[in-house]
Amino acid sequence: MAKWQYTKGVHDLGNGIYAWLQPDGTWGYSNSGLIADGGKTLLVDTLFDLKLTREMLDGYRKAVPKAANVDVLVNTHSNGDHTFGNQLVTGARIIASKNCATEMSERRPEDRSKMAREWEKNGAMGQWIHDIYGGKFDFEGITYTPPTETFEREMTLHVGAKEVRLVEVGPAHTRGDVLVHVPSERTAFTGDILFNGGHPAIWAGPVANWIKACDTILGWDVDTVVPGHGPITDKSGVRAMKKYFEYISAETRKRYEAGLSEEDTVSEILLDGFDDWTDAERIVINVNALYREYSGGTLKTDQQVLYAQLAKYRAEHLSRRAHVHGDGCGHEH
Repeated sequence: MAKWQYTKGVHDLGNGIYAWLQPDGTWGYSNSGLIADGGKTLLVDTLFDLKLTREMLDGYRKAVPKAANVDVLVNTHSNGDHTFGNQLVTGARIIASKNCATEMSERRPEDRSKMAREWEKNGAMGQWIHDIYGGKFDFEGITYTPPTETFEREMTLHVGAKEVRLVEVGPAHTRGDVLVHVPSERTAFTGDILFNGGHPAIWAGPVANWIKACDTILGWDVDTVVPGHGPITDKSGVRAMKKYFEYISAETRKRYEAGLSEEDTVSEILLDGFDDWTDAERIVINVNALYREYSGGTLKTDQQVLYAQLAKYRAEHLSRRAHVHGDGCGHEH
């Protein structure tokens, strides 16, 4: 039996450390964390829309009455499923890496809201947004709420008597990824440096930074790791993520050097060792990022083409799984 249950809501990890989990951890369904001590609180990330964030904050307040007023909010990276609820954490210091703050300013919630409303005007990308997020998240009424403080590389905070270390490890998933380490509790909140049981997405890269970030966590004395998506884990989940990156890097490099196209490389790489992971279509994003990296930035795929390939791969993957598992609905198990 797993040490931690993967159920929606607040999970008390002991001694003032909490996590909010959102199964099944696929596109948009992220986790958050709360650190409480001495009447002070630090929140790790908000959620993708206001309804989900209110539900999360209410859940924390019931579990930890002192969480009625969050003192510090840390955004681990710029993606909306970790930042779009910021406006509801009123009165808090909002801290992020400088690179995260810059990226947040370039990708505001009103842009996502417009894309969701006018998806039919935005080609394959709009279709993808509609298919993946439509009906699940409400992007209306979200106000851009940026960090009030930024840092570069490292920052140390205190929540009551607990030391909390913020360590910038990006660019990797995004330009400014940050790990949140609570040494006294042997706990790390990873943001999207870790997708536990789900395929990651290399939006920024290079992949070597992501592998180094995994090594950073593995070098810490931690036994509880709260990922950005998926179930709570320990170092085994981090080792699996590192193994994934080492595997796809080697497989992609071989095909890049042999002159294969990105699409052919995507179709050739076998993901059998990661078959139970969700969102397998992210291999399209990751091969694209690796080709861009290996070419020194000269190979750039049009966004519409990339999103069309994502949708195609997802449909084909779900169809294969439906055939294998006899699930006529084509749902992942």
